[in-house]
Amino acid sequence: MVSVTPASASDPAARRWLAPTLRGYRRAWLGRDVVAGLSAGAVVIPQAMAYATIANLPVQIGLYTCMVPMLVYALLGGSRAMSVSTTSTIATLSATTLVAAGVTAESDDPVPALMALTLLVGAILLLARLLRLGGVVEYISKPTIIGVQVGVGATVAVGQLPKLLGEGGEPSAEGFIRSIVAALEALPGMNLPTVLLSIGSIAVLVLLRRFAPAVPGPLIVVVAGIALIAFTGLPDRGVALIEPVPQGLPPFVLPSFTHIAAMAPGAFAIAVMVFVESSAVARTLREAGEPQIDSNRELFAAGAVNAIGGFFQVLPAAGGFSQSAVNKAAGARSQLAAMVTVVLAVLVALLLGPMLSLLPEATLAALVFVAVAGLIDIKGLAGLWRLNRADFCVAAVTAFVGLTAGLLLAVAVGVVGTMIVVIRELNRVRLDVGEVHDGVLVVRLGGPLYTANALGYETAVLDAAAAHPGIRALALDAAQLRVVSITILEALAELDSELAARGIELRLAALPDEAATVADRDAWFAALTREGRVYPTVDAALHDCPE
Repeated sequence: MVSVTPASASDPAARRWLAPTLRGYRRAWLGRDVVAGLSAGAVVIPQAMAYATIANLPVQIGLYTCMVPMLVYALLGGSRAMSVSTTSTIATLSATTLVAAGVTAESDDPVPALMALTLLVGAILLLARLLRLGGVVEYISKPTIIGVQVGVGATVAVGQLPKLLGEGGEPSAEGFIRSIVAALEALPGMNLPTVLLSIGSIAVLVLLRRFAPAVPGPLIVVVAGIALIAFTGLPDRGVALIEPVPQGLPPFVLPSFTHIAAMAPGAFAIAVMVFVESSAVARTLREAGEPQIDSNRELFAAGAVNAIGGFFQVLPAAGGFSQSAVNKAAGARSQLAAMVTVVLAVLVALLLGPMLSLLPEATLAALVFVAVAGLIDIKGLAGLWRLNRADFCVAAVTAFVGLTAGLLLAVAVGVVGTMIVVIRELNRVRLDVGEVHDGVLVVRLGGPLYTANALGYETAVLDAAAAHPGIRALALDAAQLRVVSITILEALAELDSELAARGIELRLAALPDEAATVADRDAWFAALTREGRVYPTVDAALHDCPE
Protein backbone atom coordinates (compact mmCIF):
# COMPACT_ATOMS: atom_id res chain seq x y z
CA MET A 1 0.00 0.00 0.00
CA VAL A 2 1.32 3.42 -0.93
CA SER A 3 1.28 6.01 1.81
CA VAL A 4 2.35 9.61 2.06
CA THR A 5 4.30 11.01 4.97
CA PRO A 6 2.25 13.62 6.85
CA ALA A 7 3.28 17.21 6.29
CA SER A 8 5.50 18.49 9.05
CA ALA A 9 5.38 21.84 10.72
CA SER A 10 8.45 22.92 8.74
CA ASP A 11 6.95 21.91 5.39
CA PRO A 12 5.54 24.99 3.59
CA ALA A 13 2.63 22.85 2.38
CA ALA A 14 1.55 22.39 5.99
CA ARG A 15 0.89 26.12 6.24
CA ARG A 16 -1.43 26.35 3.24
CA TRP A 17 -4.81 27.62 4.19
CA LEU A 18 -7.12 24.97 2.70
CA ALA A 19 -7.72 21.65 4.49
CA PRO A 20 -4.33 21.46 6.20
CA THR A 21 -5.20 18.27 8.10
CA LEU A 22 -5.87 16.42 4.83
CA ARG A 23 -2.41 17.10 3.41
CA GLY A 24 -0.35 13.95 3.34
CA TYR A 25 -3.48 11.88 3.97
CA ARG A 26 -2.96 8.12 4.25
CA ARG A 27 -5.51 5.68 2.92
CA ALA A 28 -5.02 3.59 6.06
CA TRP A 29 -6.66 6.39 8.06
CA LEU A 30 -9.97 6.26 6.16
CA GLY A 31 -11.65 3.53 8.22
CA ARG A 32 -10.71 5.14 11.52
CA ASP A 33 -11.91 8.56 10.37
CA VAL A 34 -15.29 7.17 9.31
CA VAL A 35 -15.78 5.36 12.63
CA ALA A 36 -14.65 8.42 14.57
CA GLY A 37 -17.01 10.70 12.65
CA LEU A 38 -19.99 8.44 13.34
CA SER A 39 -19.03 8.09 17.01
CA ALA A 40 -18.64 11.84 17.47
CA GLY A 41 -21.92 12.43 15.66
CA ALA A 42 -23.71 10.09 18.05
CA VAL A 43 -22.62 12.42 20.85
CA VAL A 44 -22.60 15.87 19.30
CA ILE A 45 -25.92 15.79 17.42
CA PRO A 46 -28.19 15.08 20.41
CA GLN A 47 -26.00 17.24 22.64
CA ALA A 48 -26.15 20.25 20.29
CA MET A 49 -29.93 19.85 20.04
CA ALA A 50 -30.08 19.92 23.82
CA TYR A 51 -27.89 23.02 24.02
CA ALA A 52 -30.27 24.87 21.69
CA THR A 53 -32.95 24.58 24.37
CA ILE A 54 -30.74 26.54 26.80
CA ALA A 55 -31.44 29.61 24.68
CA ASN A 56 -35.12 28.66 24.30
CA LEU A 57 -34.46 27.99 20.61
CA PRO A 58 -35.92 25.15 18.52
CA VAL A 59 -33.87 21.95 18.78
CA GLN A 60 -33.22 21.94 15.02
CA ILE A 61 -30.97 25.00 15.55
CA GLY A 62 -28.61 22.71 17.42
CA LEU A 63 -28.85 20.17 14.62
CA TYR A 64 -27.99 22.81 12.00
CA THR A 65 -24.97 23.83 14.13
CA CYS A 66 -23.52 20.37 13.45
CA MET A 67 -23.41 21.06 9.70
CA VAL A 68 -21.91 24.25 8.25
CA PRO A 69 -19.66 25.24 11.19
CA MET A 70 -18.14 21.78 11.34
CA LEU A 71 -17.59 21.69 7.59
CA VAL A 72 -15.98 25.15 7.50
CA TYR A 73 -13.57 24.23 10.29
CA ALA A 74 -12.70 20.98 8.52
CA LEU A 75 -11.59 23.05 5.52
CA LEU A 76 -9.73 25.76 7.45
CA GLY A 77 -8.77 24.56 10.92
CA GLY A 78 -5.46 23.10 12.02
CA SER A 79 -6.53 20.56 14.65
CA ARG A 80 -6.80 17.01 13.36
CA ALA A 81 -9.34 15.75 15.89
CA MET A 82 -11.32 18.80 17.10
CA SER A 83 -15.07 18.63 16.55
CA VAL A 84 -16.74 22.04 16.19
CA SER A 85 -20.36 22.77 17.01
CA THR A 86 -21.64 24.69 20.03
CA THR A 87 -20.79 24.22 23.70
CA SER A 88 -22.74 24.68 26.91
CA THR A 89 -20.76 27.84 27.74
CA ILE A 90 -21.31 29.38 24.31
CA ALA A 91 -24.99 28.41 24.24
CA THR A 92 -25.55 29.96 27.67
CA LEU A 93 -23.74 33.19 26.77
CA SER A 94 -25.83 33.32 23.56
CA ALA A 95 -29.01 32.92 25.57
CA THR A 96 -27.95 35.64 28.00
CA THR A 97 -27.07 37.98 25.14
CA LEU A 98 -30.40 37.49 23.41
CA VAL A 99 -32.36 38.04 26.61
CA ALA A 100 -30.29 41.13 27.51
CA ALA A 101 -31.00 42.54 24.04
CA GLY A 102 -34.74 42.06 24.52
CA VAL A 103 -35.08 39.09 22.14
CA THR A 104 -37.55 36.53 23.50
CA ALA A 105 -39.50 33.72 21.90
CA GLU A 106 -42.73 35.27 23.18
CA SER A 107 -42.24 38.66 21.53
CA ASP A 108 -40.01 37.91 18.52
CA ASP A 109 -38.84 35.16 16.26
CA PRO A 110 -35.39 34.75 17.87
CA VAL A 111 -33.78 32.98 14.89
CA PRO A 112 -33.03 36.10 12.73
CA ALA A 113 -31.54 37.83 15.79
CA LEU A 114 -29.51 34.71 16.54
CA MET A 115 -28.16 34.75 12.98
CA ALA A 116 -27.06 38.38 13.43
CA LEU A 117 -25.40 37.48 16.73
CA THR A 118 -23.46 34.61 15.15
CA LEU A 119 -22.40 36.85 12.25
CA LEU A 120 -21.24 39.53 14.69
CA VAL A 121 -19.19 36.97 16.63
CA GLY A 122 -17.58 35.88 13.37
CA ALA A 123 -16.85 39.48 12.36
CA ILE A 124 -15.17 40.19 15.72
CA LEU A 125 -12.98 37.11 15.39
CA LEU A 126 -12.02 37.95 11.81
CA LEU A 127 -11.15 41.51 12.84
CA ALA A 128 -8.99 40.09 15.63
CA ARG A 129 -7.25 37.89 13.06
CA LEU A 130 -6.70 40.87 10.77
CA LEU A 131 -5.00 42.60 13.71
CA ARG A 132 -3.03 39.40 14.46
CA LEU A 133 -4.38 39.17 18.00
CA GLY A 134 -4.20 35.38 18.24
CA GLY A 135 -1.57 35.51 20.95
CA VAL A 136 -3.25 38.36 22.86
CA VAL A 137 -6.57 36.55 23.27
CA GLU A 138 -4.72 33.66 24.89
CA TYR A 139 -3.87 35.87 27.85
CA ILE A 140 -7.33 35.04 29.15
CA SER A 141 -6.27 32.94 32.11
CA LYS A 142 -7.32 29.49 33.24
CA PRO A 143 -8.82 30.90 36.49
CA THR A 144 -11.08 33.15 34.41
CA ILE A 145 -12.26 30.18 32.35
CA ILE A 146 -12.87 28.10 35.49
CA GLY A 147 -14.87 30.95 37.06
CA VAL A 148 -17.03 31.47 33.96
CA GLN A 149 -17.63 27.73 33.63
CA VAL A 150 -18.66 27.40 37.28
CA GLY A 151 -21.16 30.21 36.73
CA VAL A 152 -22.44 28.60 33.54
CA GLY A 153 -22.62 25.12 35.06
CA ALA A 154 -24.51 26.16 38.19
CA THR A 155 -26.90 28.49 36.34
CA VAL A 156 -27.81 26.08 33.56
CA ALA A 157 -27.97 22.99 35.81
CA VAL A 158 -30.44 24.70 38.14
CA GLY A 159 -32.31 26.06 35.12
CA GLN A 160 -33.01 22.52 33.89
CA LEU A 161 -34.78 21.47 37.11
CA PRO A 162 -38.26 22.63 36.06
CA LYS A 163 -38.09 20.51 32.89
CA LEU A 164 -36.66 17.57 34.83
CA LEU A 165 -39.63 17.86 37.21
CA GLY A 166 -42.18 18.10 34.41
CA GLU A 167 -42.69 21.87 34.30
CA GLY A 168 -41.93 23.92 31.20
CA GLY A 169 -39.85 27.08 30.93
CA GLU A 170 -36.20 27.89 30.43
CA PRO A 171 -35.04 30.34 33.10
CA SER A 172 -31.30 29.69 32.62
CA ALA A 173 -30.84 32.75 30.44
CA GLU A 174 -32.33 34.95 33.18
CA GLY A 175 -29.68 34.14 35.78
CA PHE A 176 -28.97 31.84 38.70
CA ILE A 177 -31.36 33.46 41.21
CA ARG A 178 -34.31 33.33 38.80
CA SER A 179 -33.44 29.69 38.04
CA ILE A 180 -33.53 28.84 41.77
CA VAL A 181 -36.92 30.52 42.12
CA ALA A 182 -38.27 28.68 39.06
CA ALA A 183 -37.05 25.35 40.44
CA LEU A 184 -38.77 25.95 43.78
CA GLU A 185 -41.98 27.00 42.03
CA ALA A 186 -41.92 23.78 39.99
CA LEU A 187 -41.81 21.45 43.01
CA PRO A 188 -45.57 21.41 43.82
CA GLY A 189 -46.54 20.63 40.23
CA MET A 190 -43.94 18.00 39.42
CA ASN A 191 -44.98 15.08 37.23
CA LEU A 192 -43.94 11.67 38.60
CA PRO A 193 -43.42 9.88 35.23
CA THR A 194 -41.30 12.82 34.06
CA VAL A 195 -39.24 12.74 37.27
CA LEU A 196 -38.62 9.00 36.88
CA LEU A 197 -37.64 9.46 33.22
CA SER A 198 -35.27 12.27 34.23
CA ILE A 199 -33.64 10.23 36.99
CA GLY A 200 -33.23 7.25 34.67
CA SER A 201 -31.73 9.37 31.89
CA ILE A 202 -29.25 11.06 34.23
CA ALA A 203 -28.27 7.73 35.78
CA VAL A 204 -27.60 6.16 32.37
CA LEU A 205 -25.52 9.13 31.24
CA VAL A 206 -23.44 9.20 34.42
CA LEU A 207 -22.90 5.44 34.57
CA LEU A 208 -21.93 5.16 30.91
CA ARG A 209 -19.52 8.08 31.23
CA ARG A 210 -17.96 6.46 34.29
CA PHE A 211 -17.82 2.80 33.31
CA ALA A 212 -18.21 2.69 29.50
CA PRO A 213 -16.93 6.01 28.08
CA ALA A 214 -16.66 4.53 24.58
CA VAL A 215 -20.46 4.06 24.45
CA PRO A 216 -22.29 7.16 23.13
CA GLY A 217 -24.47 7.90 26.16
CA PRO A 218 -26.39 10.82 24.61
CA LEU A 219 -27.44 8.65 21.66
CA ILE A 220 -28.54 5.81 23.97
CA VAL A 221 -30.63 8.15 26.09
CA VAL A 222 -32.23 9.86 23.08
CA VAL A 223 -33.15 6.56 21.41
CA ALA A 224 -34.50 5.19 24.69
CA GLY A 225 -36.58 8.33 25.28
CA ILE A 226 -38.08 8.20 21.77
CA ALA A 227 -38.83 4.47 22.16
CA LEU A 228 -40.62 5.03 25.48
CA ILE A 229 -42.80 7.71 23.93
CA ALA A 230 -43.55 5.62 20.83
CA PHE A 231 -44.43 2.39 22.62
CA THR A 232 -45.88 3.48 25.96
CA GLY A 233 -48.56 5.86 27.14
CA LEU A 234 -46.18 8.38 28.69
CA PRO A 235 -47.54 11.36 26.71
CA ASP A 236 -50.99 10.65 28.15
CA ARG A 237 -49.50 10.78 31.65
CA GLY A 238 -48.17 14.30 31.26
CA VAL A 239 -44.68 13.72 29.85
CA ALA A 240 -44.01 16.77 27.64
CA LEU A 241 -42.42 16.45 24.19
CA ILE A 242 -40.19 18.90 22.36
CA GLU A 243 -41.66 21.09 19.66
CA PRO A 244 -42.07 19.31 16.28
CA VAL A 245 -38.79 19.15 14.35
CA PRO A 246 -39.14 20.20 10.68
CA GLN A 247 -37.78 17.72 8.18
CA GLY A 248 -35.13 19.05 5.82
CA LEU A 249 -32.26 21.52 5.70
CA PRO A 250 -32.49 25.05 7.15
CA PRO A 251 -34.72 27.32 5.03
CA PHE A 252 -33.36 30.61 3.74
CA VAL A 253 -33.91 33.37 6.30
CA LEU A 254 -32.36 36.82 6.44
CA PRO A 255 -30.69 37.88 9.70
CA SER A 256 -32.26 40.73 11.65
CA PHE A 257 -29.92 43.51 12.79
CA THR A 258 -32.56 45.32 14.85
CA HIS A 259 -30.87 44.39 18.14
CA ILE A 260 -27.28 44.44 16.89
CA ALA A 261 -26.11 47.31 19.14
CA ALA A 262 -27.59 45.70 22.24
CA MET A 263 -25.96 42.38 21.36
CA ALA A 264 -22.46 43.83 20.78
CA PRO A 265 -21.13 43.39 24.36
CA GLY A 266 -22.40 39.83 24.48
CA ALA A 267 -20.97 39.08 21.06
CA PHE A 268 -17.54 40.24 22.24
CA ALA A 269 -17.74 37.96 25.30
CA ILE A 270 -18.85 35.04 23.13
CA ALA A 271 -16.03 35.68 20.65
CA VAL A 272 -13.47 35.58 23.46
CA MET A 273 -14.87 32.32 24.82
CA VAL A 274 -15.13 30.76 21.33
CA PHE A 275 -11.45 31.31 20.68
CA VAL A 276 -10.29 30.42 24.19
CA GLU A 277 -12.29 27.17 24.29
CA SER A 278 -11.30 26.19 20.76
CA SER A 279 -7.61 26.88 21.36
CA ALA A 280 -7.65 24.92 24.62
CA VAL A 281 -9.30 21.90 22.98
CA ALA A 282 -6.99 22.01 19.94
CA ARG A 283 -3.87 22.10 22.10
CA THR A 284 -5.14 19.34 24.38
CA LEU A 285 -5.82 17.03 21.44
CA ARG A 286 -2.54 17.68 19.63
CA GLU A 287 -0.13 14.75 19.68
CA ALA A 288 3.67 14.91 19.67
CA GLY A 289 4.97 15.13 16.11
CA GLU A 290 1.86 16.82 14.73
CA PRO A 291 2.11 20.41 13.46
CA GLN A 292 1.91 23.04 16.19
CA ILE A 293 -1.43 24.79 16.63
CA ASP A 294 -1.14 28.23 14.99
CA SER A 295 -3.14 30.73 17.07
CA ASN A 296 -3.78 33.08 14.15
CA ARG A 297 -4.89 30.23 11.89
CA GLU A 298 -7.33 29.09 14.58
CA LEU A 299 -8.55 32.64 15.02
CA PHE A 300 -9.25 32.90 11.28
CA ALA A 301 -10.95 29.49 11.24
CA ALA A 302 -13.17 30.39 14.22
CA GLY A 303 -14.11 33.68 12.57
CA ALA A 304 -14.97 32.00 9.26
CA VAL A 305 -16.94 29.27 11.03
CA ASN A 306 -19.25 31.83 12.63
CA ALA A 307 -19.33 34.39 9.81
CA ILE A 308 -20.40 31.74 7.29
CA GLY A 309 -22.49 29.74 9.74
CA GLY A 310 -24.48 32.85 10.62
CA PHE A 311 -26.32 32.57 7.30
CA PHE A 312 -27.51 29.03 8.13
CA GLN A 313 -29.39 29.49 11.42
CA VAL A 314 -26.71 28.21 13.77
CA LEU A 315 -25.61 29.01 17.29
CA PRO A 316 -22.14 30.54 17.69
CA ALA A 317 -19.77 27.61 17.29
CA ALA A 318 -16.56 26.53 18.99
CA GLY A 319 -14.53 23.41 19.59
CA GLY A 320 -16.25 21.18 22.14
CA PHE A 321 -14.17 18.99 24.42
CA SER A 322 -16.62 16.11 24.93
CA GLN A 323 -17.34 15.36 21.27
CA SER A 324 -13.70 16.06 20.34
CA ALA A 325 -12.54 13.59 22.98
CA VAL A 326 -14.91 10.97 21.56
CA ASN A 327 -13.66 11.78 18.07
CA LYS A 328 -10.03 11.32 19.08
CA ALA A 329 -10.66 8.22 21.20
CA ALA A 330 -12.39 6.59 18.21
CA GLY A 331 -9.22 7.07 16.13
CA ALA A 332 -9.78 10.32 14.19
CA ARG A 333 -6.68 11.18 12.17
CA SER A 334 -7.94 14.21 10.25
CA GLN A 335 -10.91 16.51 9.72
CA LEU A 336 -12.38 13.93 7.35
CA ALA A 337 -13.96 12.53 10.54
CA ALA A 338 -15.77 15.85 11.00
CA MET A 339 -17.02 15.69 7.41
CA VAL A 340 -18.50 12.27 8.20
CA THR A 341 -20.28 13.83 11.19
CA VAL A 342 -21.65 16.55 8.90
CA VAL A 343 -23.05 13.93 6.50
CA LEU A 344 -24.66 12.14 9.45
CA ALA A 345 -26.26 15.40 10.66
CA VAL A 346 -27.62 16.12 7.17
CA LEU A 347 -29.14 12.62 6.97
CA VAL A 348 -30.75 13.08 10.39
CA ALA A 349 -32.24 16.42 9.28
CA LEU A 350 -33.55 14.97 6.01
CA LEU A 351 -34.89 11.67 7.30
CA LEU A 352 -35.51 11.68 11.03
CA GLY A 353 -37.49 14.88 11.74
CA PRO A 354 -40.76 13.10 12.62
CA MET A 355 -38.91 10.62 14.83
CA LEU A 356 -37.03 13.36 16.68
CA SER A 357 -40.37 15.05 17.39
CA LEU A 358 -41.13 12.18 19.78
CA LEU A 359 -38.26 13.17 22.06
CA PRO A 360 -39.28 14.05 25.65
CA GLU A 361 -38.26 17.46 26.97
CA ALA A 362 -36.94 15.78 30.10
CA THR A 363 -34.46 13.73 28.05
CA LEU A 364 -32.91 16.82 26.53
CA ALA A 365 -32.90 18.50 29.93
CA ALA A 366 -31.04 15.48 31.35
CA LEU A 367 -28.43 15.75 28.59
CA VAL A 368 -27.87 19.42 29.38
CA PHE A 369 -27.85 18.84 33.14
CA VAL A 370 -25.14 16.16 33.02
CA ALA A 371 -23.04 18.10 30.51
CA VAL A 372 -23.04 21.38 32.44
CA ALA A 373 -22.68 19.80 35.88
CA GLY A 374 -19.19 18.79 34.77
CA LEU A 375 -18.33 22.48 34.34
CA ILE A 376 -18.53 23.03 38.11
CA ASP A 377 -14.85 22.26 38.56
CA ILE A 378 -14.46 21.91 42.33
CA LYS A 379 -11.18 20.06 41.84
CA GLY A 380 -9.85 22.88 39.69
CA LEU A 381 -10.85 25.49 42.30
CA ALA A 382 -9.17 23.46 45.04
CA GLY A 383 -6.02 23.25 42.94
CA LEU A 384 -5.98 27.02 42.48
CA TRP A 385 -6.40 27.48 46.24
CA ARG A 386 -3.37 25.27 46.90
CA LEU A 387 -1.13 26.73 44.20
CA ASN A 388 -1.97 30.42 43.88
CA ARG A 389 -4.45 32.35 46.02
CA ALA A 390 -4.55 35.27 43.56
CA ASP A 391 -5.66 32.93 40.76
CA PHE A 392 -8.24 31.39 43.10
CA CYS A 393 -9.61 34.86 43.86
CA VAL A 394 -9.95 35.62 40.14
CA ALA A 395 -11.89 32.36 39.62
CA ALA A 396 -14.06 32.83 42.71
CA VAL A 397 -14.95 36.45 41.95
CA THR A 398 -15.70 35.58 38.32
CA ALA A 399 -17.97 32.72 39.40
CA PHE A 400 -19.72 34.89 42.02
CA VAL A 401 -20.37 37.66 39.51
CA GLY A 402 -21.66 35.11 37.02
CA LEU A 403 -24.12 33.72 39.57
CA THR A 404 -25.35 37.07 40.83
CA ALA A 405 -24.93 39.70 38.11
CA GLY A 406 -24.86 37.67 34.89
CA LEU A 407 -22.42 35.73 32.78
CA LEU A 408 -21.57 38.56 30.37
CA LEU A 409 -20.38 40.73 33.24
CA ALA A 410 -18.54 37.71 34.64
CA VAL A 411 -16.47 37.39 31.46
CA ALA A 412 -15.61 41.11 31.65
CA VAL A 413 -14.68 40.85 35.34
CA GLY A 414 -12.57 37.76 34.64
CA VAL A 415 -10.67 39.49 31.83
CA VAL A 416 -10.04 42.58 33.98
CA GLY A 417 -8.99 40.38 36.90
CA THR A 418 -6.55 38.52 34.68
CA MET A 419 -5.05 41.79 33.45
CA ILE A 420 -4.64 43.01 37.04
CA VAL A 421 -2.80 39.82 38.01
CA VAL A 422 -0.58 40.04 34.90
CA ILE A 423 0.24 43.72 35.51
CA ARG A 424 0.96 43.06 39.17
CA GLU A 425 3.32 40.26 38.20
CA LEU A 426 5.10 42.45 35.64
CA ASN A 427 5.46 45.27 38.17
CA ARG A 428 7.03 43.04 40.79
CA VAL A 429 10.63 44.04 41.48
CA ARG A 430 13.05 41.11 41.42
CA LEU A 431 16.65 41.80 42.37
CA ASP A 432 19.47 39.36 43.01
CA VAL A 433 21.96 41.15 45.25
CA GLY A 434 25.34 39.45 45.20
CA GLU A 435 28.42 39.80 47.35
CA VAL A 436 30.93 42.63 47.40
CA HIS A 437 34.13 41.97 45.40
CA ASP A 438 36.97 44.39 46.02
CA GLY A 439 34.51 47.16 46.89
CA VAL A 440 32.17 46.41 43.95
CA LEU A 441 28.61 45.22 44.66
CA VAL A 442 26.92 43.10 41.97
CA VAL A 443 23.17 43.57 41.54
CA ARG A 444 21.27 41.54 38.92
CA LEU A 445 17.89 42.46 37.45
CA GLY A 446 15.72 39.40 38.01
CA GLY A 447 12.96 40.46 35.63
CA PRO A 448 12.18 42.80 32.75
CA LEU A 449 12.50 46.53 33.35
CA TYR A 450 9.86 48.68 31.70
CA THR A 451 8.13 52.01 32.13
CA ALA A 452 5.71 51.06 34.93
CA ASN A 453 8.28 49.41 37.23
CA ALA A 454 11.37 51.55 36.46
CA LEU A 455 10.97 53.65 39.62
CA GLY A 456 10.48 50.52 41.74
CA TYR A 457 13.72 49.02 40.44
CA GLU A 458 15.60 52.30 40.96
CA THR A 459 14.47 52.44 44.59
CA ALA A 460 15.36 48.77 45.17
CA VAL A 461 18.88 49.21 43.76
CA LEU A 462 19.47 52.26 45.96
CA ASP A 463 18.25 50.29 48.99
CA ALA A 464 20.68 47.49 48.13
CA ALA A 465 23.54 50.00 47.91
CA ALA A 466 22.54 51.52 51.26
CA ALA A 467 22.60 48.04 52.83
CA HIS A 468 26.30 47.67 51.88
CA PRO A 469 28.13 50.72 53.27
CA GLY A 470 31.66 51.34 52.09
CA ILE A 471 31.28 50.10 48.50
CA ARG A 472 32.97 52.16 45.79
CA ALA A 473 31.04 50.85 42.79
CA LEU A 474 27.82 49.04 41.90
CA ALA A 475 27.83 46.68 38.90
CA LEU A 476 24.28 46.43 37.52
CA ASP A 477 23.76 43.22 35.52
CA ALA A 478 21.34 44.37 32.79
CA ALA A 479 21.11 41.12 30.83
CA GLN A 480 17.30 41.18 31.25
CA LEU A 481 17.06 44.65 29.74
CA ARG A 482 16.28 43.76 26.11
CA VAL A 483 14.06 46.76 25.35
CA VAL A 484 14.76 50.32 26.45
CA SER A 485 12.60 53.43 26.42
CA ILE A 486 13.18 57.06 27.32
CA THR A 487 11.61 56.39 30.74
CA ILE A 488 14.01 53.53 31.45
CA LEU A 489 17.04 55.57 30.36
CA GLU A 490 15.91 58.49 32.52
CA ALA A 491 15.51 56.13 35.49
CA LEU A 492 19.02 54.75 34.94
CA ALA A 493 20.43 58.26 34.61
CA GLU A 494 18.73 59.27 37.85
CA LEU A 495 20.09 56.11 39.52
CA ASP A 496 23.56 57.11 38.33
CA SER A 497 23.15 60.57 39.85
CA GLU A 498 21.85 59.21 43.17
CA LEU A 499 24.71 56.72 43.44
CA ALA A 500 27.26 59.40 42.51
CA ALA A 501 25.91 61.62 45.30
CA ARG A 502 26.77 58.79 47.70
CA GLY A 503 30.23 58.39 46.24
CA ILE A 504 29.35 55.17 44.37
CA GLU A 505 30.18 54.58 40.71
CA LEU A 506 27.52 52.93 38.52
CA ARG A 507 28.80 50.26 36.14
CA LEU A 508 26.40 48.85 33.56
CA ALA A 509 27.16 45.26 32.53
CA ALA A 510 25.94 42.66 30.04
CA LEU A 511 23.47 44.94 28.26
CA PRO A 512 22.04 43.03 25.24
CA ASP A 513 23.11 44.32 21.83
CA GLU A 514 19.58 45.25 20.71
CA ALA A 515 19.08 47.42 23.81
CA ALA A 516 22.56 48.95 23.53
CA THR A 517 21.91 49.96 19.92
CA VAL A 518 18.92 52.06 21.01
CA ALA A 519 20.57 53.34 24.19
CA ASP A 520 23.57 54.66 22.19
CA ARG A 521 21.31 57.40 20.84
CA ASP A 522 20.84 58.82 24.35
CA ALA A 523 23.27 61.49 25.57
CA TRP A 524 23.58 60.06 29.09
CA PHE A 525 24.33 56.54 27.87
CA ALA A 526 26.81 57.85 25.29
CA ALA A 527 28.62 59.70 28.09
CA LEU A 528 28.60 56.55 30.23
CA THR A 529 30.21 54.66 27.36
CA ARG A 530 32.88 57.36 26.86
CA GLU A 531 33.71 57.19 30.56
CA GLY A 532 34.31 53.44 30.24
CA ARG A 533 31.47 52.41 32.56
CA VAL A 534 29.70 50.04 30.12
CA TYR A 535 31.02 46.47 30.35
CA PRO A 536 30.43 43.40 28.18
CA THR A 537 30.13 41.05 31.18
CA VAL A 538 29.71 41.22 34.93
CA ASP A 539 33.19 39.75 35.39
CA ALA A 540 34.64 42.60 33.31
CA ALA A 541 32.79 45.11 35.49
CA LEU A 542 34.26 43.55 38.62
CA HIS A 543 37.77 43.78 37.23
CA ASP A 544 37.20 47.17 35.58
CA CYS A 545 37.68 46.01 31.95
CA PRO A 546 35.38 48.32 29.94
CA GLU A 547 34.28 47.79 26.35
